[in-house]
Amino acid sequence: MSVVLIIEDNAANLELMHYLLEAFGHQVCSANDGLTGLAMIQCDPPAVIVCDIQIPYLDGLSIARRLKADPELRHIPLIAVTALAMVGDRERIMDAGFDGYIPKPIDPEHFVHQVEAFLGQDSHC
Repeated sequence: MSVVLIIEDNAANLELMHYLLEAFGHQVCSANDGLTGLAMIQCDPPAVIVCDIQIPYLDGLSIARRLKADPELRHIPLIAVTALAMVGDRERIMDAGFDGYIPKPIDPEHFVHQVEAFLGQDSHC
């Protein structure tokens, strides 16, 4: 079982992602703002982080930059799940330090497998 942290401020999106990941056997923790999410990561690092970009207090890009600058946390896969889909958004997100990008609305049939791809071969419980 892998621990997945979701940082998302939209309750409906958070509930859907949480439900899907738990249904596939993952332990899910969540935060609905960037400062809380960052504190959770530093206190008890998860196996993977799913993070929206436009969240309160500390946006996803700032979280990515801080995590990738920290030698003890930079190895944690960080996946952007965002509605930002304008030309250049994906590149800007990846340049900030994200390891993956999943556009919103998420596809429930593929979402868990997209996240598990960052956990390795034995991630599916």
